Amino acid sequence: MPKRLTTVLYWFLAMEFALGAVTKYWPGDTMFGPAYSVKFADWGYPSWMRFVVGALEGIAAVLLVIPDKRTRFLAATTLILVLTGAVTTHIVNHDSAMQSWAAPTYLLAMGVVALVNWPADWRDLLRTPVPTK
Repeated sequence: MPKRLTTVLYWFLAMEFALGAVTKYWPGDTMFGPAYSVKFADWGYPSWMRFVVGALEGIAAVLLVIPDKRTRFLAATTLILVLTGAVTTHIVNHDSAMQSWAAPTYLLAMGVVALVNWPADWRDLLRTPVPTK
């Protein structure tokens, strides 16, 4: 994939998560529905948990645009943890597909980003050992 296209992709993903972070801190209703303080409470979490999730999303958004494999890997793995929680929350709460399509989509995207940016010195963990004679 051309470098310019991947840069645009990282910036797009970063902007999506930055927008998500801002909406977590927004005090009232958002363009995505009710305030996240209400959503988190409805899901069974304390309303302050939205600040933790928003901070993780915001930090990861910044790390995604830094052109370094390690920072992008760290961003992707952080978001994989957050998004796994989001997908689980949507499943447990029986949210409609219309409300919950984004979390699994971005979870898959972050899985790809993590694999693409896997640090070179850790790749041996994935290689099959060569048998010695």
